[in-house]
Amino acid sequence: MLMRTDPFRELDRVAQQVLTGTWSRPTAMPMDAYRSGDEYVVVFDPPGVAADAIELDVERNVLTVKAERRPLASADDIEVQVSERPLGVFSRQLFLGDTLDTENIRAGYEAGVLTLRIPVLERAKPRKIAVTAIDGDVKQIDA
Repeated sequence: MLMRTDPFRELDRVAQQVLTGTWSRPTAMPMDAYRSGDEYVVVFDPPGVAADAIELDVERNVLTVKAERRPLASADDIEVQVSERPLGVFSRQLFLGDTLDTENIRAGYEAGVLTLRIPVLERAKPRKIAVTAIDGDVKQIDA
């Protein structure tokens, strides 16, 4: 059995209420982002969140990721002894450039890590442009 003898328990409870995210004031979620070939990869760490508790929205060029970690289902035979893991809503917004294809974002969730893959639009990729010389010779240069 765990003993609950913490003189600062009430102070911790108040701090938890202040620091816990809500839908109107969510807590930030850690993230990494990098480019891999012709796509951007963004990786989020929603802490202990189920896949069905994650929301992804794109409006104009703003990507919003929200995740909610809910408390254990309350049952009559459960008595919580220690509750230190953060609960509440976690969120992050990214402003995406016009060169990214927001229509084809792919999302995967595995082992508590949310990975988004955002392709670069064809018109934004480097390409070769043919240059025709006045004398009729065709040469290519990189654009």
